[in-house]
Amino acid sequence: MEAAHAAESLSFIDLFLRADWVVKGVMLLLALGSLWSWAIIIEKGFKLAKLNKEAAGFEAELASGRALEDIAAKHGTQPTAPFPKLLVTVTAAWSEYKGKSISAPEGELLLSRVDRELNHVISTEADAMEDGLSLLAVVATAAPFIGLFGTVWGIMNAFSAIASQGDTNLATVAPAISEALFATAIGLGAAIPAYIFFNLYNAKVARFVGRLEGFADELMVSVTGRLGGKLAGR
Repeated sequence: MEAAHAAESLSFIDLFLRADWVVKGVMLLLALGSLWSWAIIIEKGFKLAKLNKEAAGFEAELASGRALEDIAAKHGTQPTAPFPKLLVTVTAAWSEYKGKSISAPEGELLLSRVDRELNHVISTEADAMEDGLSLLAVVATAAPFIGLFGTVWGIMNAFSAIASQGDTNLATVAPAISEALFATAIGLGAAIPAYIFFNLYNAKVARFVGRLEGFADELMVSVTGRLGGKLAGR
């Protein structure tokens, strides 16, 4: 009977209810941070998977041998996916000079403009993909220390209870110490997934941005080649 009562008194819910307001506040803060980070983890996972799927489909279109203008026209003037955005940016800039003679200074201005616009698209898309990752970094870094604060506070309360009651029996102080250690456990439970997915998503974003930069370089080579042919044909 006593063992059952002890098990009940050390349940997670009972540990929270028995904790003082400071430790409860720490637990609630960590729980909210964990829920928020998991929301970002799930949302970012779906978003990155969608981006990679769209990129694979777009690369298949490029491999089909269709003209870049035809592919750009298919995606419209304001595509939402990153790769079509880069292509439309280039084809829109080039279309302004289609059928016109271009001087060398105009050609340099065109290349500079296209390069600047491509970099802007890549920077904007990178910022959108990285949105929310800073919160994962904060949770991963701060949660263990917040949990440790709750643990230290709880242990102080346990020692205070020992001093006031004059009873050092383990059964007397075990609930208070368990409450304190529970705060650390919640802190680690919030920090570990945030740390893992922060690093995982950072690597995935870096790889995707690298693919965007590679495609932008290919587009710049295409524009340079077309421009060179136009100037040579004058």
